[in-house]
Amino acid sequence: MGNKLKTYIKQIRSILDNDEPIENPEQFKTELLREIGFWQHERLIHFLVTILFALLTMSVLLVLVFTASIPLLLLFVMLMVLLVPYIKHYYVLENGVQTLYVLYEEITRRTLDGDKRCVPDEFGIKIEPFKKSE
Repeated sequence: MGNKLKTYIKQIRSILDNDEPIENPEQFKTELLREIGFWQHERLIHFLVTILFALLTMSVLLVLVFTASIPLLLLFVMLMVLLVPYIKHYYVLENGVQTLYVLYEEITRRTLDGDKRCVPDEFGIKIEPFKKSE
């Protein structure tokens, strides 16, 4: 999943690095927002799983402190072995989604002319762009 997100970010960056105008910027932004939504969902699910494993690991550690048990120690070690990759993967997802936000803002800055909205109307969000005070 992390590699897929990194590949998608590289594709978007390569489009932006060309400095050529985007053919249909509104459609491009809409597709990017849709992808951001998918990755936000993925991030939320992994956050919940990571929290669950962290709570379970800490609970086993707490019980292990009061009762010295080899099976509990093995369970704790197994949970730690799983928890560390979960945290790393969530870190990649979090940073990737934040990068997608920055890329969306960059696209918005490049394509914004006067009266156009930052977010396409099809999402039901009415956000007016900032107007420079003169």
